[in-house]
Amino acid sequence: MLFEAFILTLAKEMPIYKIAELADEHDTVIWRIVNAHIKKAYSQKDMSTVAKIGINETSSKKGHNYISVFVDMTARDVIFATPSKDAETISKFTEELAKHNGNSDNISEFSMDMSPAFISGAEKNLTNAGITFDKFHVVKQLNEALDEIRRNEQKINPCLKGSRYIWLKNPSKLTVRQQTDLKTLSNENRKLAKAYQMKLTFQDIYRSVYDRETADFAIKKWLAWAVRSRLDPIKKFAKMVKSHYYGILRFFDSRLTAGLSDGINSKIQEIKRRAKGFRNINNFINMIYLDCAILSLPAFY
Repeated sequence: MLFEAFILTLAKEMPIYKIAELADEHDTVIWRIVNAHIKKAYSQKDMSTVAKIGINETSSKKGHNYISVFVDMTARDVIFATPSKDAETISKFTEELAKHNGNSDNISEFSMDMSPAFISGAEKNLTNAGITFDKFHVVKQLNEALDEIRRNEQKINPCLKGSRYIWLKNPSKLTVRQQTDLKTLSNENRKLAKAYQMKLTFQDIYRSVYDRETADFAIKKWLAWAVRSRLDPIKKFAKMVKSHYYGILRFFDSRLTAGLSDGINSKIQEIKRRAKGFRNINNFINMIYLDCAILSLPAFY
């Protein structure tokens, strides 16, 4: 048991193949040890108090094998991961929740992106949950609208070439040189400058407003500005906001952002970097549980 506890400790810091080299074992032996302990510990996990959840997607390596990861937002604890991202993903979660003393009727808040599949799955399986659309996904779509305007304007004004990240970054993140370039380019292209200012104004609502009533007023005022803007990508974004309005507005009640807290997301990215991809998606899921879930595992001292 001491050896196995040592393996589990190392697995949080090193790739499995490196541990196998140190132990003079085949990596399948090491994986068998790690997976067996994680399976046992996860089976004993209690989810009876889970009420606020988030979901996000990640991949085991670039462009491949997407999985959905569910997080208990109160405990900041990964409670479920599955290799799917359709409406049935939510059904799988509720089935797993029931196996751990959880109850889908107790889920009061659910933070996610605006995936139609997730929305459909939540409406079907989490009937008591209020849906909050993740603010980072909302702003991401606004950034995409801004970048579409930049690409269109670049055809007319070649000076915009290479300026993509200047427009996508927040002003506080710009270098001195980038700040100068932004000012110059804004003076040369009023349409893009207007779209950029609209993006900053929308972000400021998230950043500075703390109550639903004020947010409702501010977003509706921004939407009216967007409709008059004569910027088609911005108008398209405004249409999306209107069609998902209550889930976007609910953020100002729940204050939830989808699924993975920054700390958990960083850990998952580190797992991928450390292993440089996983041949077996279940191995990747178990490594997420090992690093990001609250489990009772043998300890090495």
